Amino acid sequence: MKKITLVMTIWLSVFFTLSAVAQQRKVAKADKLYDDFAYIDAITVYENIVAKGYSSPDLLKKLANAYYFNAEFQKANKWYTELFALVEEPEPEYFYRYSQTLKSIGDYEKSAQMMDRFSKKNAIDARGRLYEGDKDYLSAILDNSGRYSIESAGINSEGQDYGTAFYKGSLIFASSREEKGAAKRIDRWTELPFTNLYASKVRSDGTLEAPERFANEISSGFHEATPAFTQDGKTIYFTRNNYNNGKNGRSKDRRIVLKIYKATFEDEKWRDVTELPFNNDEFNTAHPALSPDDKTLYFASDRPGSIGQSDIYKVSINADGTFSKPENLGKEINTEGKETFPFISDENELYFASDGHPGLGGLDIFRSKMGENGFEKPQNVGTPVNGGQDDFAFMIDTKSQGGFFSSNRNGGMGYDDIYRLKENRKLENEQFVEGHVSDSINDKGLENVKLGLFDDKFKLLEEAVTDRKGNYIFKTKLQKGKRYHIRAEKKDYLTDEKSVESDGSNGFVEVDIALQKRITEIREKGNIADAFGIRDIYFDFDEASIRPDAALDLEKIIDVMRQYPAMTVAIRCHTDSRGTREYNLKLSQRRADAVKRYMIDHGIDSSRLSAKGYGETQLRNGCSDGVECTDREHEINRRSEFVILKIK
Repeated sequence: MKKITLVMTIWLSVFFTLSAVAQQRKVAKADKLYDDFAYIDAITVYENIVAKGYSSPDLLKKLANAYYFNAEFQKANKWYTELFALVEEPEPEYFYRYSQTLKSIGDYEKSAQMMDRFSKKNAIDARGRLYEGDKDYLSAILDNSGRYSIESAGINSEGQDYGTAFYKGSLIFASSREEKGAAKRIDRWTELPFTNLYASKVRSDGTLEAPERFANEISSGFHEATPAFTQDGKTIYFTRNNYNNGKNGRSKDRRIVLKIYKATFEDEKWRDVTELPFNNDEFNTAHPALSPDDKTLYFASDRPGSIGQSDIYKVSINADGTFSKPENLGKEINTEGKETFPFISDENELYFASDGHPGLGGLDIFRSKMGENGFEKPQNVGTPVNGGQDDFAFMIDTKSQGGFFSSNRNGGMGYDDIYRLKENRKLENEQFVEGHVSDSINDKGLENVKLGLFDDKFKLLEEAVTDRKGNYIFKTKLQKGKRYHIRAEKKDYLTDEKSVESDGSNGFVEVDIALQKRITEIREKGNIADAFGIRDIYFDFDEASIRPDAALDLEKIIDVMRQYPAMTVAIRCHTDSRGTREYNLKLSQRRADAVKRYMIDHGIDSSRLSAKGYGETQLRNGCSDGVECTDREHEINRRSEFVILKIK
């Protein structure tokens, strides 16, 4: 019996050893496929291994990644969930990818939890900083949503259809569709045929005719995609695998990268297919887009120096046909994620796809307006264009407000599909000021508070009044980078101001103001500033002009005088001790006159004001001639006072 048990033990040991060796061989095979970017084949082997009860963190990472890199986010979510059940703290990038796949199944709450952990683990990553800076990004996306109506373009196949451009009344796009009698090479990454360019004529009602092959003379048998045409239609830029003179070029690690090529139209054919000089065998350069004047070419690349997995770059096209050095569009546009598929509208708006900026899952489409100092903060264009899957390759004709985009969303015909869109309302950065005014003691909202919105030069732009709950809103659209001032006034309360600078984003800047009740008794011969808690009015050295901060406090003085129409005030201005006594006396008088003139210009009758300069005769501290003092100590003496002469 002992011998039988021993034999069984040995046999089982050998069986499990052989089984483990067999599984390890299968894993090695799957890893080889994975490393060769044959993700579909790798997925089949990995899932077969898992089905037989074998798993590991590395296997789960690669299985989830294979689905993720193929933009099958819902399937990737299953395996990232398995990974996080097995490993509590994988590398930071997996928190980001898991977060993205959670969006694809609509679990935004858990997605936010993963992003919280990602940003804590990778504090310098722009994707985390963007999320931390706008955790309410879903509200902004909701505000932008509903601006487009969409429908299938009607030309999709069971394969890949994406990347559109207009050319001579036709829509040109990439497709991997099957053709009768035509043998096609298969891309091991997707197990789909390589793409060719197709043309579909646009009917008068905007619908599309059946597609036909476009420009067989530029077809290589490998990928051709994402065309861009010059305005005269004589030059095409397009994406192709690294293929020249009948041969594939490979990188040092045996990859076939993407490159941008150009061709010219002569004698009814596309000729002289050449790759652009800033391509390289070691990195991808793809998805060209032209500026409206044909002088700038935009594209996506993962070249050295990129911020993320792929960035958007631009080059200038010189008059002699040469190109400038590629320029990265910078951190306003590019993140540590993927930015790709640029498009420039005829209004110089940049549309692009990104999974690094806060979105709804996968690649989302964003728009950035071109400002004086480059591109502005991107806006997510919202639903229904964006969703939980990959949405990309956006283009629009701003005159007709019609366009197209591509997506692998559920409900399509194939792997990627082309959708037609109609812009019903323009996407604009519209930022406004709203807020709440309350009593500083009890936090109760104050009704009928008068508010003024002023620009950076204190010009009144708009007035508003709080409702019964103390809320207010201004209808003036803020300009990016501009500073604004909000003043709140109410009887029996001290006037107060807040300032704000517009960052150019969409929505509202919230400015809350807590007003302090007047509790000081007003007496003749008293200083208004002391009675109402107003700061002294200071001047710059050797200057008599009203400083912006002084203007704010002068408005408070003016407000008090409006509320007490019988009040008369003596304006008393002073200088520091620097300069001669005679000069300082004249300077202080100029200051007193400047203050009086300002108050008269803002509605106070001259008969209620007197103005006198005292020079350096009434210093507040010991900073007299020959005493060394700081600029701040001298500034204390350069002041204006407002003495109440009469109240009633």
